Amino acid sequence: MKRSTFIFIICQVLLCYVLQAQEITEGYRMEKNISYLHTDETDAYKQERCKLDIIYPTNKESFATLVWFHGGGLEFGAKHFPKELLNQGYAVVAVNYRLSPRASNPAYTEDAAEAVAWVFENIQKYGGDPAQIYLSGHSAGGYLVLMLGLAKDYLGKWGIDANRLAGVFPISGQTTTHYTIRKERGLPSDVPIIDQYAPSNNVRKDAVPMMLITGDRELEMLARYEENAHLYALLKAMGVEVVLYELQGFNHGTVLNPACLLINEKMKALAKARKKTN
Repeated sequence: MKRSTFIFIICQVLLCYVLQAQEITEGYRMEKNISYLHTDETDAYKQERCKLDIIYPTNKESFATLVWFHGGGLEFGAKHFPKELLNQGYAVVAVNYRLSPRASNPAYTEDAAEAVAWVFENIQKYGGDPAQIYLSGHSAGGYLVLMLGLAKDYLGKWGIDANRLAGVFPISGQTTTHYTIRKERGLPSDVPIIDQYAPSNNVRKDAVPMMLITGDRELEMLARYEENAHLYALLKAMGVEVVLYELQGFNHGTVLNPACLLINEKMKALAKARKKTN
């Protein structure tokens, strides 16, 4: 692992613990460490990691939900709530998933799918609208939400059509096969591969709307902007509703906060548009 990547991951882990302390305001409730497993599980590591937290409004009904996946290269990190997404009129679900090398591909993507299935099955109990479930995540989390939005088998295992998602908003997600998956295979981490574990290899014309966000192409991780630009071109050519934002002056780590502000504005705009049509 490159030194710069290692430092970024450590900073992300520390950031998670800082953000966990973020207080919620009146009119919202938090529930923590909810297991999203659908069956009895004897594996201790899976029991430990397959949990989620939820913050949701208590003074409104039929609210939207944003499911958030943390970054960390599929090797580090923990569930947390980006402060820009809190107390904004919609629910946020923060998810833990198994990590490499204690788990290997595609375990983390399968965990992500099971967590999203739990949200579809349970969000109405909290007052949410299952027709308004959005996915987002940073870095490795961005990779996971792209895979769930494009490769239908993951959610399909739980009887959920990926086209029921209202939208997918990855931040600096890898669109080729993730470098940790390559590392698990003993392959170089900086040589791209596009196979069934690459979001770009799962592009389809009926995919849900997507907003791709990266940092500055000169400051991002290797080819991260270019990968997203390639995915954007593929989706656009198929007629999928998609936009691509390159946030100038921000690197792979610092892009998180402005990107979350952008996502929050998108969530508010979608809520406003939905209100006009109802």
